[in-house]
Amino acid sequence: MPTSAPWRIFGVDFTSSPRARKPITIAAGHLQGRDFALQGIEEHREWESYETWLREPGPWVGGFDFPFGLPREAVIDLAWPQTWAALVLHCRSLGRERFRAELDLYRQSRQPGNRYAHRAADFPARSHSPLKLVNPPVGLMFIEGVPRLIDAGISVPGLHAADPARIAFEAYPGFTARRMVGGSYKNDAAAKQTPARKRARKAIVDGLVSTRNPFGFSLIAPPSLLASMVNDASGDRLDAVLCAMQAAWAWQRRQDNYGLPADIDPLEGWIATVPEIKVISDQPQE
Repeated sequence: MPTSAPWRIFGVDFTSSPRARKPITIAAGHLQGRDFALQGIEEHREWESYETWLREPGPWVGGFDFPFGLPREAVIDLAWPQTWAALVLHCRSLGRERFRAELDLYRQSRQPGNRYAHRAADFPARSHSPLKLVNPPVGLMFIEGVPRLIDAGISVPGLHAADPARIAFEAYPGFTARRMVGGSYKNDAAAKQTPARKRARKAIVDGLVSTRNPFGFSLIAPPSLLASMVNDASGDRLDAVLCAMQAAWAWQRRQDNYGLPADIDPLEGWIATVPEIKVISDQPQE
């Protein structure tokens, strides 16, 4: 891998439909010693600018908040391609509406209480099934997010080898947030943007800038950026920073498979910072 230039670290809070009221939010920084130094947060309100950003030359690593794979169980049941790149391109060829329709039919074919197949990583992460299409529409985030990684020539450890100087990790900020605070810390609906949620965001930010966080290193950032993370009731800015710190955690473990399991399912992928747990009791979110 190239080592002459310092590696930048990005965190991407993604949406399947970027617009002025809900842009794709990207945090940018670098490692400063073992700590993560946040340099800025930017927004992309349309696909064109985001796609241009994806092609920004390396070296960089990024944590992206959308599922990189689909449950193997569902892929087999649907008779879809069983290699990752072919699966992604097949899903894109279906288009959003047919993709949605096929997943709707598939869920209806399953037993009540077990409508959603999950990936192995969804259990320890307590993340939504990538088959979910509403609240949140993570299936649509998959079909909009992953093909663009392939188009931009970005490498995905365990799934896809491309440009070694641009590396993407699946991130899930909710996994870190739940380890730091109880209850909700964000909401897009104005009526649900409560003082309690703001206090939760403040507690997360306070933990990030100290050592009271799951990463084992601290966030370094100007006070104005820290304040913006607390004041953004949607949580998008905070989530982008959490994604960046998950990518930084993985990059620090690059000599050890980025801290990822050795036997990642090549259809499902894995989420950075989430431990591999063979037997769990908590069920993933629906």
